Amino acid sequence: MEHAAAAKPVRRPGPAGSTCSGCGLEAHDGRPCLSIVMPAFNEEASIERAVREAVAAVNGLVPSYEVVVVDDGSRDATGEQLSHLGKELGDSLVVVRHAENRGYGTALRDGFAAARGRLVFYTDADNQFDLRELASAMPLVTDYDAVLGYRLDRQDPWLRRFVSGGFNRIARVVLGAAARDLNCSFKLFRAETLRSLPLASEDFFIDTEIVALLRWAGARCIERGVQHLPRVAGRSTVRPGDVPRTLSSLVRFWWRLRRLPTPRGRA
Repeated sequence: MEHAAAAKPVRRPGPAGSTCSGCGLEAHDGRPCLSIVMPAFNEEASIERAVREAVAAVNGLVPSYEVVVVDDGSRDATGEQLSHLGKELGDSLVVVRHAENRGYGTALRDGFAAARGRLVFYTDADNQFDLRELASAMPLVTDYDAVLGYRLDRQDPWLRRFVSGGFNRIARVVLGAAARDLNCSFKLFRAETLRSLPLASEDFFIDTEIVALLRWAGARCIERGVQHLPRVAGRSTVRPGDVPRTLSSLVRFWWRLRRLPTPRGRA
């Protein structure tokens, strides 16, 4: 199923007023229990596995779900593979297509906009997380608005780990965002919490923006360690040139954050 709007749930949840067995929240009025949002850019070597493993991880875990993949202007066979998967998976797969590459942040925001689930989870299409760990993360949303993963034994090249660690330290000082791993792409939210955040980033800075805005909104967050797996197919789209651009985004966001009004309901 391809679109840039809403998707139908895979299975119909329980009647209104009942409790969802998957997330512990009230019945969803026809909405899926969970949306998995996954940006993809030139991921022909990994996208099929990523989608299939996402479906396998949540099939049986929740009464209803959807996998929302944003093809961010891929120039390889990513789009063709998604079309084939769509014929097989039907309404459980939602594909949002960008005619050109618009950036990781824009892809995520468009994926969030298309997601209909009461819970929204996002991850990357590089298969570096075991999505079966959602089984232990989802019960936490009965008491929290967001579950923020942090990578255990991170399996990235040393230079990327070094740069990421330095950025995390700077961002925590500048923004007061106290998460251990700001850029970890294993995050689960109540949909209403996610939609209350005024997200604007177009690039990889969106991971940090999300955490900082959760703090700004007074959201109840919990961190959880998740296993990080080596990338076995495809290539990362993160480049050294992203570092100065991300630092520039940090400065601009710091200024924007200072000017945001206090959210309603916060003292």
